[in-house]
Amino acid sequence: MAFKSMLPFVTVAAALQVANAALTRRVACPDGVNTATNAACCNLFAVRDILQDQLFDGRECGEEVHESLRLTFHDAIGFSRSAVKAGKFGGGGADGSIAIFEDIETNFHANGGVDEIIDTQRPFVQMSNMTTADFIQFAGAIGVSNCPGAPQLDVFIGRKDATQPAPDLTVPEPFDTVDSILARMLDGGDFSPAEVVALLASHTVAAADHVDPTIPGTPFDSTPSLFDTQFFIETQLRGTLFPGSDGDNQGEVMSPLAGEIRLQSDHTLARDSRTNCAWQSFANNQAMMQSAFKAAFRKMTVIGHNERDLIDCSEVVQTPPALKANPHFPAGLTHADVEQACATAFFPTLPTDPGPATSVAPVPPS
Repeated sequence: MAFKSMLPFVTVAAALQVANAALTRRVACPDGVNTATNAACCNLFAVRDILQDQLFDGRECGEEVHESLRLTFHDAIGFSRSAVKAGKFGGGGADGSIAIFEDIETNFHANGGVDEIIDTQRPFVQMSNMTTADFIQFAGAIGVSNCPGAPQLDVFIGRKDATQPAPDLTVPEPFDTVDSILARMLDGGDFSPAEVVALLASHTVAAADHVDPTIPGTPFDSTPSLFDTQFFIETQLRGTLFPGSDGDNQGEVMSPLAGEIRLQSDHTLARDSRTNCAWQSFANNQAMMQSAFKAAFRKMTVIGHNERDLIDCSEVVQTPPALKANPHFPAGLTHADVEQACATAFFPTLPTDPGPATSVAPVPPS
């Protein structure tokens, strides 16, 4: 009788083992090196390696990474739920339209400068055997994997390419109000204010080329090759200077460091009651920032699509290097320079780097 009573439990256990085996079964890829949970992902290993070697200069977290990441957002946010509800074409979201209809969408004011990375990526798209829609999001995730401190981002394939351009005015501008930005992000991707802040973690490895055209490539924080929390720290510091010769450009406010530029939108989001506490929460919490950005990025990359219809190829993305730096105030600045905004928690106490005042301005040739 004891053996008979155990039989159902043994059967259930065996069934679970079979189910788990099916879930974890991998296929051998034709390259003879890699395996994948879905054969459709096999091609991506070779594409990844070519991108790392030829586009990202051997796994550097540099300009091409910054611009590839920017392109993921500018393509994906080209979608409007309210337009669709009104019976109008609202865009296809992450559908590659920004590259497919480059002659149209790169003329939108908010997309200034993205033509350069589109043109740089074009031969890689052609050799990849991927849709443009998939390639843009894939290249952004692979590029970010080169940045110390970044999360290992999720990648999906199976998106169909756009057949018409996205409508204008779907990409927020640095001079937009917080009301406008939050409304656009809600309409474009159902992003909450906290998710908007999480997406802006991308600015920790970003730079501005066109806000002040006299100083292209000026970073938003003092560590632009690290996916760290310095962006959230330094945006909360009191601005004292303009890094370029023009000064006070549309969408720019004063920054705290020489060689660092601050967008008006980042400044206001860091101080608005709807977003300031989420902003501050990342200042000394690398793990929280990583997790929040990973989730928000995943949500962004499938705008206009049903994730269940796509194939998860996240295993192709390499593990980013570990971050060895700790959150800190740049040399010459302290907690006294913080413009406290969050009403429910004090800005964290951080050490100040030793030495002369931090500058990220290029050193002129001698």
